[in-house]
Amino acid sequence: MSQFVSQEAGSLAPYTPGEQPVDLQYVKLNTNESPFPPSPKVVKAVSQAELLKLNLYSDPTCGMLCRSIAKRNELKPEQVLAGNGSDELLFFAFRAFCGEGKGAAYADITYGFYKVWAKFFNLESTVIPLREDFSLNIDDYMDFPGTIFIANPNAPTGIAVPVREIKRLLEANPDRVVVVDEAYVDFGGESCIPLLYAHDNLLIIQTFSKSRSLAGGRIGFALGSADLIADLNRVKYSFNPYNVNRLSIVAGAAAMEDEDYFRKCTSTVAQNREWTVGALEALGFTVLPSCANFIFVKSDRIPGGELYRRMKENGVLIRWFDADRIRDFCRVTIGSREQMELFIGEVKKLLGEV
Repeated sequence: MSQFVSQEAGSLAPYTPGEQPVDLQYVKLNTNESPFPPSPKVVKAVSQAELLKLNLYSDPTCGMLCRSIAKRNELKPEQVLAGNGSDELLFFAFRAFCGEGKGAAYADITYGFYKVWAKFFNLESTVIPLREDFSLNIDDYMDFPGTIFIANPNAPTGIAVPVREIKRLLEANPDRVVVVDEAYVDFGGESCIPLLYAHDNLLIIQTFSKSRSLAGGRIGFALGSADLIADLNRVKYSFNPYNVNRLSIVAGAAAMEDEDYFRKCTSTVAQNREWTVGALEALGFTVLPSCANFIFVKSDRIPGGELYRRMKENGVLIRWFDADRIRDFCRVTIGSREQMELFIGEVKKLLGEV
């Protein structure tokens, strides 16, 4: 750090993103990206005509994109807000719904950005441990008076909370906001979107990065009551009005409208996940039940950190978290069948199974 950094900035503990090698020499199973390219309709939508408009600012309302999202989810456009990835929208939610006298609650093992943003805004945080089996107990959140953040399915575990449990939480206290981060819901989880019709204190945040193959496009969206979305817009227009670029707006709208391609990609990932789980369990691995496009695994035959390092040496990137309770685990993104077969082949070599 320089001598000029503020005390507040110097005290931050930044989020550590997954490795992004620029030479692409690795099989990348570490950042939960889609193994498939964007929809052909996306490629067509991002035309030369749109490129020639890059001298103009993008639509600050992201009208085309929000209308496509609203239509697909049977909501009104005013119930949708598009963002520069779901991360930006979560950031907005921490600012909009937390503050003095209103803290944030989240799990001890969950998306790492939650604690970063809580620190960024100097919020009082209540960190609630997951159960021994890494499942989340909704009853532990019932008496919390502030804003609750739940990744569902959770990351990095992949374990989902039933929607009926989220419903209980919403009904227990209608005067607090519950933010459900559904970044991975499209791979086998149950979305809370149907609860929006009856619960004005629910905010759902999703992303195009995983199930719609647009991680590089940086597009996310929030769904909620018109009033909650207006609160997020207050933060957005105080921070970055043109938050989604022109190309991402048209790409996102095209991706949202290509339902067939979306379902084909997500179902293929789910099938590859089940194949990989079976192959790892046959090798003696413990694999947590996942509804996401990744799995959380450990082996009694090789420590998590060593598995990560040895796999990297052999050209396969997976994710290891050097943190309490999960140090023995690695997170493995589900890629194409070819990628997963290569991954399993390398694991077998490490374990002396071939």
